[in-house]
Amino acid sequence: MRKKVIRKGYYNLILNSFWVGILATLLGITLKKGTAYFEENIIEKTEHISFLYFFLPSIGITLIYFIRKYFFKGKQNKGIKEIFNTLEDRKDELPFYKIPSHYINGFLTVVFGGSTGIEVSTVVATAAVGSTIYKKEKVANAYKTELICAGVAAGITTLFGSPIAGFLFAIEVISRKINKTLFLSCAISISIAQIFVALFDRQKLFNFEVFTWNYQAIPYMILLSIIAAIIAVFFTKSVIFIKAKFEKIKNNFIRVNTGALLLGLAIFIFPAFYGDSYHAIPELLTHQEYKTLSVGFMLSLIAFVFFKPIVASLTLGAGGDGGVFAPSIVTGAVLGIFVALFCNHFFNSQLIVLNFALIGAAAMLSAAIHAPLTALFLTCNIVDNGFALFIPLLIGVYIAKYIALFLCDYTVYTYQKRNKKLTIQLK
Repeated sequence: MRKKVIRKGYYNLILNSFWVGILATLLGITLKKGTAYFEENIIEKTEHISFLYFFLPSIGITLIYFIRKYFFKGKQNKGIKEIFNTLEDRKDELPFYKIPSHYINGFLTVVFGGSTGIEVSTVVATAAVGSTIYKKEKVANAYKTELICAGVAAGITTLFGSPIAGFLFAIEVISRKINKTLFLSCAISISIAQIFVALFDRQKLFNFEVFTWNYQAIPYMILLSIIAAIIAVFFTKSVIFIKAKFEKIKNNFIRVNTGALLLGLAIFIFPAFYGDSYHAIPELLTHQEYKTLSVGFMLSLIAFVFFKPIVASLTLGAGGDGGVFAPSIVTGAVLGIFVALFCNHFFNSQLIVLNFALIGAAAMLSAAIHAPLTALFLTCNIVDNGFALFIPLLIGVYIAKYIALFLCDYTVYTYQKRNKKLTIQLK
């Protein structure tokens, strides 16, 4: 009898993982393609009417505000935290409305210039797909995590064309554990996603190819990974700080429009901040000043690295939907370009700029989400022959992760110590 129950449970898990994979893949691919299409068209049409950059974020974030208020009854989206809450508490569920809410809000945020990406929106929406099927089909309680992770794994696979990255993200970030049922459910969903990607969406995120790397560049790679970790911690702290400041603004109109106008001003000054900013990387790698290395070009790279996290934080603080995923990849890539060009110019190091862009992207993503293996395999898949950089990327993601953890622990320790001194003084 017990074997029959177990067999039935596995059968239900396999069948529902299949449906989760199909639905999560369709959600991910339509959001990815739709967002990219409209973002590219708006950028192209406003290229010669740059003052529109100032107003576009206000349109997007205002639309999100009214949709959230009237269609979703004022319920807020809280990002990946929503997934953690539902996994930690069996009674806490991801309701169905989270699917259209994150889908629509993520789309509107990026299309109208919000300086973040659709990755977190996709992750939460696909997790909600898994949660919805779990509730609807009354799958065994033990398989709630499995179906949620199946949705997330398929979503990441669809966005980046990397089934290994999709699987690792579900394990490293979402479930933080592995067992045979988790492996089974994720394997089914990512297989469906990868088949779809292979048939209809084989284009890499960046149209570049890695050829080789030199072991003599390792010290520079280590330096880049350390700097990337510092910037990632700065990014995380910026998001927390700016969102906290915006939450103190009680008037919704003032809060939404203050953030949107500041965001619009930043994009007007620096159009590369528009949307997920993936479009900025090819432009920088093929820039006319790439070889000559003018002071203005170097300063623009520094400005991008410093201000992109702040602009992304403004997007989230104003009410946009998203997270640190895309901004981390882009900021890390620009940081890598800067480090390589700087070292080549002043130390004649002959570093390969594309390699350093990829190492910077992987290192900063690893530091931001504390998932080195996800960052490693994801980065290997965003360009042709990316696995040629496997060893340098492996070094970079682990150095960045542990430097970031050290800095976070040190910050918490310093904060607690300062508060303890203040409490003693008050007594």
